[in-house]
Amino acid sequence: MIAAKPSPTAATGHPVLPALLSRPYPAVMGVLNVTPDSFSDGGQFAAPERALAQARRMIAEGADIIDIGAESTRPYGSEPISAEEELKRLQPVLSDVVALGIPVSIDSMKSAVVAWALDQGAAITNDVWGLQRDSGMAGLVAERGLPVIVMHNRERADPAIDIMQDIADFFARSLDIAAKVGISSDKIVLDPGIGFGKTPEQSLTALARLGELQSFGLPLLVGASRKRFISTVTPSEPHQRLGGSIAAHLLAAQNGARIIRAHDVAETVQALRVAAAIKEQG
Repeated sequence: MIAAKPSPTAATGHPVLPALLSRPYPAVMGVLNVTPDSFSDGGQFAAPERALAQARRMIAEGADIIDIGAESTRPYGSEPISAEEELKRLQPVLSDVVALGIPVSIDSMKSAVVAWALDQGAAITNDVWGLQRDSGMAGLVAERGLPVIVMHNRERADPAIDIMQDIADFFARSLDIAAKVGISSDKIVLDPGIGFGKTPEQSLTALARLGELQSFGLPLLVGASRKRFISTVTPSEPHQRLGGSIAAHLLAAQNGARIIRAHDVAETVQALRVAAAIKEQG
């Protein structure tokens, strides 16, 4: 088991989270990429009208949260962009997505972008570097008092490391940063970062041993949707990985995930709810 500092409270202290975390099945976070180069749907929703239509569709399909990002963070081949470019992509669409009425998370590693998005009504910060990349992120999150998703990441994969211990150590650092600036533990969600800074085998390990991360006492989010590790099991392109995505997400839910981040919302919602209904009859 992983040695971890337990959190004194569960994440039930902010209105965005309690209802989503109290149900017998995980909440579903729909992925909305307004980028030209995301690994699975690059360019498909870059036009504001198409992005808004996709957000509406995901809500109709049962999404509980819309996670909007304007910079590709795929592990291989993505090019960093400026905050100005990221804002240029978000400005035509974010407010309209917020107006649809469900919580919106801003998927960005830049505090300037996150600050603007929160001003527009985004309710959650999704930081793929877990408060450890942008020195202003933790203070901003503390100041706004809204939930934050802390994701594990690495600059590059290292097949020689114990990935679960690396995730645990990373989270411990992030939680120390959060505590020092006054981010309440009841506003933190942990994400093991499937596919980020990991070999495919390490991503499989993180999913298989996800339950160990419950020792932190915080809600877990898993986003295995269309990830490359699926193709190492059954060769496939991103749009051909629905079955693998659902398999990974069902097992993640079984191992403690309370939020599932997915591209294919309708199928994911159905799978999670049917699995929960079957479990209730057991």
